[in-house]
Amino acid sequence: MPGDSIIPRPMAAITHAIKIKAPPERVWPWLAQMGAGRGGWYSYDFIDNGGNPSAISILLQYQKVACGDVFPAIPGATDAFIAAVVEQPWNLVLTVPKKDGGNLVSWDFLLKPLDQGYTRLIVRARISPHWLERTENDASPDSLVLIERIYGVLAKIPRPLLLSVAGFGHRIMEARMLRGIKRRAEERIIEVRLE
Repeated sequence: MPGDSIIPRPMAAITHAIKIKAPPERVWPWLAQMGAGRGGWYSYDFIDNGGNPSAISILLQYQKVACGDVFPAIPGATDAFIAAVVEQPWNLVLTVPKKDGGNLVSWDFLLKPLDQGYTRLIVRARISPHWLERTENDASPDSLVLIERIYGVLAKIPRPLLLSVAGFGHRIMEARMLRGIKRRAEERIIEVRLE
């Protein structure tokens, strides 16, 4: 996939896909507005969107995406995820940058047009062996949101178990996300609004 070179030797790579009865141009707006405090992640909002419901309409203020734009992983985040590749309406690659350069994660959203107006949304996450460095901060445990607490716990378990648990959790969250994007794109939402 286009973003694979961002993490050349991943500790793990996870790929999911879903077929959507809509052309890429109708799926792209939902990708463009992803992020906590934006359109949400279309998954379990109590975990990754601060309890706020993900958008059910197109939000105009988030439709112009450029490299360097922030897609907050959690409410209030200002540094992850960062748009690294933007090829509207075909490909969006988000990264989690390392403080000293390079990236900890790449998350590639590729839209492939299919016959009869369908699209295949392929999503691949590639995780650097250094990805848990992100949890080693001096934040008070009381100030962390749920997903940060989960990552903090994961950082303390043995690596083989960590990969299994994290992969299972990612699979559940991303499957729900893909179904959420599919449902929204197929509903032919015509309401476009500014929030």
